Amino acid sequence: MTPSKKPYVTLGKHLKTVREKSKRSLEEVSGAVELDETQLRLIEDGLKRPDEEVMLLLISYYNMADQEALHLWELAQYDSDLNDHLELTQVQGDDQTMQNLMSSKPMIMLLSSVDVRTMYSDGVEVNWNQSGITINFTQTVKDQATTISKVGMSHKQAEIVIECLQKALMHVKYVGNTKLLPPNSSKS
Repeated sequence: MTPSKKPYVTLGKHLKTVREKSKRSLEEVSGAVELDETQLRLIEDGLKRPDEEVMLLLISYYNMADQEALHLWELAQYDSDLNDHLELTQVQGDDQTMQNLMSSKPMIMLLSSVDVRTMYSDGVEVNWNQSGITINFTQTVKDQATTISKVGMSHKQAEIVIECLQKALMHVKYVGNTKLLPPNSSKS
């Protein structure tokens, strides 16, 4: 096929290179961004431009640096500016600033099917700001930590998570696998 029939060949090659460097299969990436594998292949082959929402998901999934993300956005030739989409996530202001931004921009929520796989991590990184807390669970492979799961939550939800973890650890430490009895019951 000639380059003129592949209008996004440079964009596609770049996305494929990023995927291969991150050692991810087409199936893994398409599942993570909820895009049909065939559609992702067409994008990587330069035959199709991803929707802006899909590109944002890919940028997030690959945890791209700002310059690389901006370069891809320009290659895709979108009408909108990438900064318009990222503004809310980069604000480090007070609650009033965040509230003003949130009320002036439409909110986009991504609802996805539940993934029941258990990912085991050997490291964790916690980030916080006025809006909430983000926990990055990592796994080290060949002396390099890779984020395998990222969870964001409000401050209140973080307190509940801490309480649940404390209860679970106490249960494991003092009860183990034995049956839990009500607090005021006695053994016969």
